[in-house]
Amino acid sequence: PMEYLALESHANPDLASALRASLEAHRPQAVRMVRAGDVRVHSMLQKVCDEAGIPLNLFEDHHFIATLDEFAEWSEGRKQLRLEYWYRDLRKRTGLLMDKGKPVGGEWNFDVENRGAFDKRGPGFLPAPRRFVPDETTQKVLALVGERFASHPGQLEDFDWPTTPLEAKLALDDFIEHRLPLFGQYQDAMWTKEPWLYHSRISAALNLKLIHPMDVCRAAEAAYHKGDAPLAAVEGFIRQILGWREYVRGLYHLWMPDWLEWNALDAHQALPAFFWTGDTDMACLRDTLQQTLRYGYAHHIQRLMVTGLFCLLLGVEPRRVHEWYLAVYVDAVEWVELPNVLGMSQHADGGRMASKPYIASGKYIERMSNYCTGCRFKPEQATGEQACPITTLYWDFLARHEERYARHPRLAQQVRNLARKSDAERAEIAEQAVHLRQSFSSLSG
Repeated sequence: PMEYLALESHANPDLASALRASLEAHRPQAVRMVRAGDVRVHSMLQKVCDEAGIPLNLFEDHHFIATLDEFAEWSEGRKQLRLEYWYRDLRKRTGLLMDKGKPVGGEWNFDVENRGAFDKRGPGFLPAPRRFVPDETTQKVLALVGERFASHPGQLEDFDWPTTPLEAKLALDDFIEHRLPLFGQYQDAMWTKEPWLYHSRISAALNLKLIHPMDVCRAAEAAYHKGDAPLAAVEGFIRQILGWREYVRGLYHLWMPDWLEWNALDAHQALPAFFWTGDTDMACLRDTLQQTLRYGYAHHIQRLMVTGLFCLLLGVEPRRVHEWYLAVYVDAVEWVELPNVLGMSQHADGGRMASKPYIASGKYIERMSNYCTGCRFKPEQATGEQACPITTLYWDFLARHEERYARHPRLAQQVRNLARKSDAERAEIAEQAVHLRQSFSSLSG
């Protein structure tokens, strides 16, 4: 018989306590469990089983395209692990976008075509994504969350995410028909008060296992073959799921729990309190944070090149950044969130995952969005009252890590640009950066 424990109807403070009580009540011969997506959860349950003298039998999670054993076998003996080679291997294994052993279109990767930004007129008409009215069960959960976690950041009023396999399939169909054709071209673009743009809104459904990633990839591939979406858009979308999603899961289980302790850039700044409120004069951060707190969502460039970039340049302690991302996003499960934050965004692993830290000045945000229009800060200025904090901190980051990156093949040019600044300019930037850190420290939560 199934034993279902509703959050509000039992006294167990955590999952370990609930399992311990169940083992005492039922005395099973073994505990069988699909591999957890969080090593902390697995360790906690393993400890309970060990204490009870009951074996914990793990089963492969079939809601992924590759197994962890397959990833471990692929990674063994490689000096460096890089997404592109894993992605190509999975393309060959699955046959996705392949033609007689060769990639469709003659290229594995069309990323160069997928970096477009909107002009000054913005995105224009955007097809509204399909919304889902909470059913009775979801309404009960929302009421429970509203009562039990009333003091937590975030909102419940706009909850419209798919919560069943049928709704997940409908959300996918809606994306394939209305947004996939332009997804590739504008996947990196940002626009004020436009949280969805051409993105799929199915990441939470995927991570909650409401829809299988292979079904998602096949649906996108079919759209290309029917002529409903261009190859660059379809390849870019499939790469995120077949390539990146499977890749970060493999890395997580390969490198945890060590990843949590890595802090290669020696970052120890506190997370500013406005990350929990969205109350800041920086337009890019204000829009991204307020959107995050309202919907539990921001797309990958907002996460990497707005909130993530700011934390990296400011020097926030990586573990605090990880904890924030895990807390605020509806699709955040540790196996996917932690590598993206600690590896890709904060470069805490020193380059094990990504070959370089993703850094930029405010000019990048100006190029990819309209955030800077009307913002009181100027992205081209690093010093003075109107200086963009991201630009100030960008130059300060390069100065603080100048020796580390002076010969880096992908960052050396940026370091050379720093070298062109006079001693007086560099001193002024350093002073302004110190002031920024002090001001943000006083606002830390």
